[in-house]
Amino acid sequence: MDVSVFSTKPYDRRFLDAANARLSQPHRLAYLEVGLNAETVLLAQGSQAVCVFVNDVLDAGVLERLAAAGIQLVALRSAGFNNVDLAAAKRHGITVARVPGYSPEAVAEHTVAMMLALNRNIHRAYARVREGNFALDGLLGFDIRRRTVGIVGTGKIGVAVARIMKGFGCGIVACDPCINDECVAMGAQYVPLDELLATAQIITLHCPLTPQTHHLIDAAAIARMQRGVMLINTSRGAVVETRAIIAGLKSGAIGHLGLDVYEEEGDLFFNNLSDEVLQDDVFARLLTFPNVLITGHQAFFTLEAMTAIAEVTLKNLSSFEQSGRANYEVSIEKLA
Repeated sequence: MDVSVFSTKPYDRRFLDAANARLSQPHRLAYLEVGLNAETVLLAQGSQAVCVFVNDVLDAGVLERLAAAGIQLVALRSAGFNNVDLAAAKRHGITVARVPGYSPEAVAEHTVAMMLALNRNIHRAYARVREGNFALDGLLGFDIRRRTVGIVGTGKIGVAVARIMKGFGCGIVACDPCINDECVAMGAQYVPLDELLATAQIITLHCPLTPQTHHLIDAAAIARMQRGVMLINTSRGAVVETRAIIAGLKSGAIGHLGLDVYEEEGDLFFNNLSDEVLQDDVFARLLTFPNVLITGHQAFFTLEAMTAIAEVTLKNLSSFEQSGRANYEVSIEKLA
């Protein structure tokens, strides 16, 4: 199958090429560094499928043009699919496939790493020591043991976080429309979101981005949290309202903030902008806080996860080419 692979970095090529070489019938992969959007959609001409990542734009207009170009399959290199207009894809007869559960542990471990770094001020201590400053003032942390951790979204990643935090000796409260038996077996208590916000000293977000979860954490939600709460988001950027988060940091309502995602990350993340002036004033404001730790959407980025993403993505392509059905199709009916 001829596939236009958008938003590719050298590491994407490395893992996709390795997985493709293991197939009995390899695909013809055309790598494109640019992201997919209205301006680049014509680059997909001549392919039967496009392979895209989290910040590629697949709105109604782009999907219409993909269909006109003969594209039959959108193969996502991610579990999330909030960047795809599923109704438009169905209308144009385009199948959408994703990579579910590629490595929940990768994201969970990064989440906990952010908790530990923020609590013990490791990011600040690292910079100090490199400058010969060995003072401990301002680096005081707290014991995580016996703290209450609130987990919003208890799918595979949320469960993996619960498992780790249970090992730290934490209490777990959880919020999810679907109760996960594994979480319950670990002693997690499922509560309404308002109760979770009021109860937990550490809150970590692992829910998908949907109309219901867009800006789930806003000014009203922050007002319900314990003062000085630690908030971690490794899910999707728009689950939190950034301006409300900044107000919470300024007032002291939020004591620690860890972000691996940002609601306007499309023009920032996955690019080297070190020689440029940041044009996003809101993001630049976030960087001024000493109690904020931001990583550039790297929570998924492990050897195991990248291997799994490449293998499942290519299996989706192969299955669709052979049978007209991908292994992990996204069904719009299930979202209704």
